[in-house]
Amino acid sequence: MYKGLIDRYREYLPVTDKTPVISIHEGNTPLIRAPRLAAWISPKIDLYLKYEGLNPTGSFKDRGMCMAISKAMEEGVKTVMCASTGNTSASAAAYSARAGLECHVLIPGGKIALGKLAQALVHGAKVLAVEGNFDEALKLVRDITSRYPIALVNSLNPYRIQGQKTASFEIIDDLGNSPDFHALPVGNAGNITAYWMGFKEYHKKGKCSALPKMLGFQAAGSAPIVEGHPVKHPETIATAIRIGNPASWQSALAARDESGGIIDKVTDEQILEAYRMVTRLEGVFAEPASVAPIAGLKLLGESGYFTKPSVVTVTLTGHGLKDPQTAVNQSSAQPKVVSANIESVLQALNMQ
Repeated sequence: MYKGLIDRYREYLPVTDKTPVISIHEGNTPLIRAPRLAAWISPKIDLYLKYEGLNPTGSFKDRGMCMAISKAMEEGVKTVMCASTGNTSASAAAYSARAGLECHVLIPGGKIALGKLAQALVHGAKVLAVEGNFDEALKLVRDITSRYPIALVNSLNPYRIQGQKTASFEIIDDLGNSPDFHALPVGNAGNITAYWMGFKEYHKKGKCSALPKMLGFQAAGSAPIVEGHPVKHPETIATAIRIGNPASWQSALAARDESGGIIDKVTDEQILEAYRMVTRLEGVFAEPASVAPIAGLKLLGESGYFTKPSVVTVTLTGHGLKDPQTAVNQSSAQPKVVSANIESVLQALNMQ
């Protein structure tokens, strides 16, 4: 029986026999080949989707939170705290509940998708909506956790990155080698940092013969790394990456530069087009931030970036049900009310 990422990858993680493992069997997510989506992007690529939406709370955050909460328990901490655009709060709340810890969450008021807020609340976290953005909420969290015996579980916590790197291991385990390119969304930039760490560690162990180029994508209204300066008031429909001053900025640049990759930006319109195409071509439902790299790959494909046959993997960071309102808004049709008889149904379906 699969028991979670610490059990599977213990030798690569900073845990000991004294570490109480707090797991909800995170990880082990599918790598889904996506030929129809690949054809839409570029004839040169063989595309695979790392569907992190199938983690226990529906996002990649569970990988890091498993480690962060386990280490907090080892250190005897009773309370954890995070700032969040949504997914971190859901994961922190769930893993804290599993561990019996108290969880405090600061969210940017009015800027969090309903599915994520519901998760944080139902798991029993104390949630405060700050009259400000994520970056302001994170500053408050950093100040508070520096003064009180409370563990910070944002990606500034080094154990978060350690857990998240395991997705790279799984990709290589499934493919039998590293991809040529790996694409993912960039918000607070912890994930691109973690994936690059994982790819390098597996390469050093001889588990793959090469390293991928890392392709990161920010939303145009929230693209501080691309613009080269913090964005004071970030805006994008992709709420999970609506971050104006990423905590892992420098390590994201290192991942880009060391791998020979890129970090670029895509518009909300391009994100929404990719959102529709992923669901309709491959039947995979991911939240808007997740498909920013799909939009980015489309632009690269159109520009002739892929010059030879290439294996491309993409991290879809969160499940589509995290943001149900966007799904409804992007649907081309709404349910039509019909009478409960076969004639009405056939007529509505143009089958008469």
